[in-house]
Amino acid sequence: MKNRVAYFGVFTALALIFSYVETLIPISFGIPGVKLGLANLIIVIALYKMKLKEAYLLSVVRVLLSGLIFGNYFSILYSLAGGLLSLTVMAFLKKRDGYSIMGISIAGGVCHNIGQLAVAAFVVETFHVFYYVPVLLIAGSATGLLIGILAGHMLNRLVNIQF
Repeated sequence: MKNRVAYFGVFTALALIFSYVETLIPISFGIPGVKLGLANLIIVIALYKMKLKEAYLLSVVRVLLSGLIFGNYFSILYSLAGGLLSLTVMAFLKKRDGYSIMGISIAGGVCHNIGQLAVAAFVVETFHVFYYVPVLLIAGSATGLLIGILAGHMLNRLVNIQF
């Protein structure tokens, strides 16, 4: 039990560090709200190495803490919706055969954006925000692929470590 708590703390710290690092990266994609999603790398690894409820808890804790430290109420709301939808879809696909970690991560990246758009549509009370879907599908696919590749490499190195 102690090891699980320690690993959870390490994963939380890593996710917060990655969130902070992402705020320092001067890359502007020219698209409002598009980020690399480095902290999601930790969530994808947690999906494969921890119990599902622990991965959900990690996702919520990461969003709340990074939102309080680096963002605001709305960033928490958007990130929570995106993160929970993303993790739910990734967990569903992981249980089914035939999906690689990259495919699962791409689905997570796309669903993260869809979750955020759904909240945005609710907040601004218009469905016009969904015109943004094609751009976010491309962005979510690209960042999801990158996160999936990185997660695959990290999981290969963590293969003998049991959380």
